[in-house]
Amino acid sequence: MYIVFLGAPGAGKGTQAVKAGQALKLDHLATGDLFRQVQAQNTNTARLLRSYVEKGQLVPDDITIQTVLEQLNAYTGRGIIFDGFPRNLTQADALDNALAEREESLDKVVYIKVSEKELLSRLSGRWICQKCQTPYHNVTAPPKIQGKCDRCGGKLYQRADDAVETVKKRLDVYFAETAPLIDYYKRSGKLIEIDGEGSVDDVGRRIMDSLKTAGVV
Repeated sequence: MYIVFLGAPGAGKGTQAVKAGQALKLDHLATGDLFRQVQAQNTNTARLLRSYVEKGQLVPDDITIQTVLEQLNAYTGRGIIFDGFPRNLTQADALDNALAEREESLDKVVYIKVSEKELLSRLSGRWICQKCQTPYHNVTAPPKIQGKCDRCGGKLYQRADDAVETVKKRLDVYFAETAPLIDYYKRSGKLIEIDGEGSVDDVGRRIMDSLKTAGVV
């Protein structure tokens, strides 16, 4: 079984992809996690990736496709939930071809839809502890002392790609790149659109109910 989770930055697709993967016993392939692993390295590729992320730009297709398909070839389990890939028609075509070579195809595409206003609020309010990496949010999970981690006392910082102006650029780029992809999957009959606003549990139930209704689960 192969399912794609789509959603703008801050839509919660990563959290929901993990939950769905655990419930369905599918592997979770997250593009964002792969990129962060590479960026942590002291290589030319890492520096190139950081330059795109910090400017709020998408990583070029050739780098993204190569990174994801290398991971796809390493998976041998029951199936995969793709989180953050594909993000445009070029990547979708590459994924279709790769799965076809395995004599397989996508089952469904879950699109978690969240308003732009809500996305800006979610993303620009995120902070992380420099020491223990505990996440905080100005609105939903603020620290007891501003700028200080409740757990270890470490200093909180905001990732470059979570600054307000960068967030706006990220969303503009995302919607411009992904709108045709959403239409493509809708025409193919594989798209399931989910209201992504509300609690994590509520959104999760909507996803699982929709997958059951679609006959995937």
